[in-house]
Amino acid sequence: MKHFDTKDGIHIRFMDMGDYEQVKIFLRNHYYNAEPLAASSDEELREVKAEVQSVLKYIKQGISLVAIDETDSEERIVGCTVAATMHAGDYSRRLKESPDDAEHSDWRSTIELFDKVIAEGNPFERYGVNKLLLFDMIAVDARMRGKGIGARLATAQMELGRKQGFEVMVAICTSFYSARQLSGLGMECIYELAYADYLDANGSVLFELPAPHTHIRLLTIGL
Repeated sequence: MKHFDTKDGIHIRFMDMGDYEQVKIFLRNHYYNAEPLAASSDEELREVKAEVQSVLKYIKQGISLVAIDETDSEERIVGCTVAATMHAGDYSRRLKESPDDAEHSDWRSTIELFDKVIAEGNPFERYGVNKLLLFDMIAVDARMRGKGIGARLATAQMELGRKQGFEVMVAICTSFYSARQLSGLGMECIYELAYADYLDANGSVLFELPAPHTHIRLLTIGL
């Protein structure tokens, strides 16, 4: 298993299918309760079948990463990324393929929002490419935040994407903090939409999030 970065007892390596059960629990404990759209949901978004299936599908692509604490006797996961190849129309296809229990879920509303962001930001046309590296999730153990693990994971993901032949990496940032972190690593915001301006068919705001999470943003970087 290739190590991308080792520092202060934390090493970063490829995520494999053997990590899946731990990663699923890790995301439940350290991602969904902090990601603004999931945290604001009335439903258990982390348990929606479609979301679980999409994460599993992404991990199978073999371009996601985990950060492991080597000082822990169990070598526990303290951070991870979930990344995937994205082609134009992928989010629209996910909507069509979503299971029945996701038909009217907040998960579906979230994917519809992501589809809008990609369509209007249109990174495929902007960069003249037919595939992108989607930086879908990044999570760090709440007890380990502030130690630079997130920045190391994001940098390693860029390196991996470059070595895999991707020309561009994109991230849909629902959180003010994730957008700020990735901007600090050189990613450019090419599109943003205020949550207050994203309305349902009745003219009501779909996602009412607390400040500073006022916008969803599409960030990109050439690799």
